Amino acid sequence: MRTAQISRKTNETQIEIKLDLDGSGKHQISTGVGFLDHMLTHLAAHGLFDLSAQAKGDLEIDPHHTVEDVALALGQAFDAALGDRKGIQRMGDCFAPMDETLAHVAVDLSGRPYAVIQADWHTPYVGNVPVTLFPHFFESFAATARCNIHARILYGRDDHHQAEALFKAWARALDSATQIDPRRAGVIPSTKGTL
Repeated sequence: MRTAQISRKTNETQIEIKLDLDGSGKHQISTGVGFLDHMLTHLAAHGLFDLSAQAKGDLEIDPHHTVEDVALALGQAFDAALGDRKGIQRMGDCFAPMDETLAHVAVDLSGRPYAVIQADWHTPYVGNVPVTLFPHFFESFAATARCNIHARILYGRDDHHQAEALFKAWARALDSATQIDPRRAGVIPSTKGTL
């Protein structure tokens, strides 16, 4: 069973994540940040991950701590569910169109955290999330999931569409990278023999 359950509690947030990598897209998501809920729903639905994400944070200040800590806990859940990462495809990518927008995300579950996010935004917020938090979300996820993420918005006019395309591409890239490749027969996908 490639599943994980993560609890993260700080003075700023309380987060519970449940994840099944081999799910069907079932989700129960309530973070208190509406647009983040919308994006995590895309992660579950398009990545076919069963995901429960429950968070309570200091939203009276702003959504920063909640968005960041959800990403950190979610990354921990992926890391735990992947275990030793034997037999996985390891790398995946996806181009995702959303009306006038096109996004591309490439993921490598390499064990080495790194994130490169290229996006030009037209407004300071999408929903109730500052656009500066989108790169921070992916950076935080990469740190605890121990993966590379390269994400870019090639073009677009509507920031809602841009964010949605980005998260859909991320979901599909993760789905591909986490899949078991039967040809690997339980071997760690690295010339080093370890990730």
